[in-house]
Amino acid sequence: MSGNKKEPFGDLMKSMNHFFQEKPVKNFLQTMDDFFKNPFPFSTSFHVELNETPDEYVILAELPGINREQIQIDVINNYVKITVNSLNVINTEDENRQVTKRQESYQQSTRTVPLPFQINEKKIKASHENGLLTIKVPKHKGKRITLDSIE
Repeated sequence: MSGNKKEPFGDLMKSMNHFFQEKPVKNFLQTMDDFFKNPFPFSTSFHVELNETPDEYVILAELPGINREQIQIDVINNYVKITVNSLNVINTEDENRQVTKRQESYQQSTRTVPLPFQINEKKIKASHENGLLTIKVPKHKGKRITLDSIE
């Protein structure tokens, strides 16, 4: 036997790494990453962040220029769904300030945040201040099981 033992997949892994580092493939993968971060760049989507503390999950949504009446929060099983509704009205006036044309457009943006447990909607707290929506979801306090020692 030879003292120089080769990894069975070593050459294959080197080839795969080289393939994924090549310019066209690397650019394609970057484009795919960008797509999944923001699949509809011209949509009215909003940024959502999920943070975890020892006692709760904190969902932060950046909603500049949105007032609380436009925000709807729904809890479905282990999901928190945030919906923002906005109605834009554009009036065209003549020289006498009489409305000659009125355009209305309705937009709705939704983000859904999954959590690893069934949510008790009665215990959720939400606030909206200075364009930041904060939703606090307390964690379930489960029962810790101690292991029996076998002797």
